[in-house]
Amino acid sequence: MGSFSIWHWLIVLVIVALIFGTKKIRNMGEDLGGAVKGFKKGMNDAKEDKTPDAVTQQRVQSDETIDVQAKEKTDV
Repeated sequence: MGSFSIWHWLIVLVIVALIFGTKKIRNMGEDLGGAVKGFKKGMNDAKEDKTPDAVTQQRVQSDETIDVQAKEKTDV
């Protein structure tokens, strides 16, 4: 059962092109490329957003404390 040769893959490619048509395959490729670009852009934007903003830095520097009430969780 060895691995497929280049001829096997070429035959599969021709069959897929005949079934779906080259236009539909090209459109799917463009959609996939656009999705990958959008994902990369989102990852880069997320990295930029992780830098602390001025408000957070100001709170850390001024040593503000925020008082809250804590409630004990009980099982029902």
